[in-house]
Amino acid sequence: MTQMQQIPPNAKSAARSGWKAKPVIYEINTWVWLNQLSRQYDRIVTLADVPEIELAELAAWRFDALWLMGVWHRGQATRMSALNYLHEYRLALPDVSEADVPGSAYAIRDYQVEEQLGGPKGLAQFRERLREHDIKLILDFVPNHVASDHRWIDEHPEYFVPGRPVDLKEYPASFFSVSKADGSELVVARGRDPYFPAWIDTAQLNAFHPGLRRAVVDTLIDIGSQCDGLRCDMAMLATNAIFSQTWGDRAGATPAQDFWRQIIPAVREVHPQMLFLAEVYWDLEHELQLHGFDYTYDKRLYDRIVNGDVGEVKSHLRAEPNFMRSGLRFIENHDEPRAMETLGEDRQRAAAALICTLPGAALLHQGQLEGRRIKLPVQINRAADEPARPMLKRFYRRLLREVSGSIYHDGTWRLLEPQPIILEDFTYLNLIAYTWSDGGDTRLIVINLSGDWSRATIEFDNCQRLVGGQWLLVDLLNESYTRHSGDALIEQGLKLEVPPYGAHIFRFDRDAG
Repeated sequence: MTQMQQIPPNAKSAARSGWKAKPVIYEINTWVWLNQLSRQYDRIVTLADVPEIELAELAAWRFDALWLMGVWHRGQATRMSALNYLHEYRLALPDVSEADVPGSAYAIRDYQVEEQLGGPKGLAQFRERLREHDIKLILDFVPNHVASDHRWIDEHPEYFVPGRPVDLKEYPASFFSVSKADGSELVVARGRDPYFPAWIDTAQLNAFHPGLRRAVVDTLIDIGSQCDGLRCDMAMLATNAIFSQTWGDRAGATPAQDFWRQIIPAVREVHPQMLFLAEVYWDLEHELQLHGFDYTYDKRLYDRIVNGDVGEVKSHLRAEPNFMRSGLRFIENHDEPRAMETLGEDRQRAAAALICTLPGAALLHQGQLEGRRIKLPVQINRAADEPARPMLKRFYRRLLREVSGSIYHDGTWRLLEPQPIILEDFTYLNLIAYTWSDGGDTRLIVINLSGDWSRATIEFDNCQRLVGGQWLLVDLLNESYTRHSGDALIEQGLKLEVPPYGAHIFRFDRDAG
């Protein structure tokens, strides 16, 4: 085969006992999901008593891990702040009421599971039942900020970025004040990143403070006893360089050791198999991988897919092996628009086939499999009804059944270079092709991310396994097959014509008939 890059199995991920090298993760908005189940079963459903048929359905999708987004206690200040934007939530939920607004999932008052969701005991029961289905559990951690009424403001004001009384006048959207027991006023910065306005429902933690770092380790050790993986929100904001850029002298002296290089090893002393996932942007993915994260968001690939630039996508796939193995790839999540809105149904199929068959982890989002269009604010706990798209759901069933196979976790990935069938036909440039191989098992994936019919030859010049045999190329996504001579494939290659936004996963089976 004409190959450009070869990537063997991910030894780093394999070191996390029980985790597959290429996990498929499903993100669930916990409040929304439990409300949906409560309406469906006409009773209050919490994490403690999710019907078994629902867990069996999650297992049938072959998910390796469930990310329960939004389980932590949000508090009254978070909710009251969110209620100011009730009119905006009507875009997603026209009949929204105050009862539908618990507040932002990322303005956390306490890392205790909301009692309305089942509390810590309910989560523990849910996790144990997931284990019976061989599904791991991932929970959120927000390193940058907490809710503006978090207990640390009273108990440990030194954990926060301080402000001055004059800041309340000059930057009223970026600072707030708290009355202390002795009658004095404490001014605290609101959480932010350096490129956007502050989040008004949050208080900014000081990532440079040694006491705060110790408290973070203790918090993560506690969370780690309740789950198998941590998804760390906006993880790059806590790095020394970004935090210093954002807060300057207000943060104090820059520590000698970077935040995550200190935090992750300390947590893994207690929870050595804990998987760390980083939400990260600004081309800092590789840096955070070096800081200890197992997987980092691959937002650049997402953008290139949505922009429809096949050449840029191909360039992205030529990245060095460790980066490819450590990417968390997605076409939607709770922060991004729905894939049905950005890509539509046909483009979504090709994009989903790509992200699910590349090295690294794949992230799918609640509602994506059914083709939902409405992006939900993280402040609300209910979703509007939307029509289902059964053909899209059937496609995802086939795709996820296929990528659960061991070849994608234990095999070697190779990026190929499609060749033109006719010299003046440049549509071959629209096709992305690669293989997975593990011993005698092989998959060939060919994806057309363009809106044009595209033709190419896939070469097999160095694939000795094909010599002298007759082969069935079984198209696992499109449920068809073709017969080929192995010698002809080596001499002439496989000539393909792929429809707009088409995707093929070919399994090589010996032709016995």
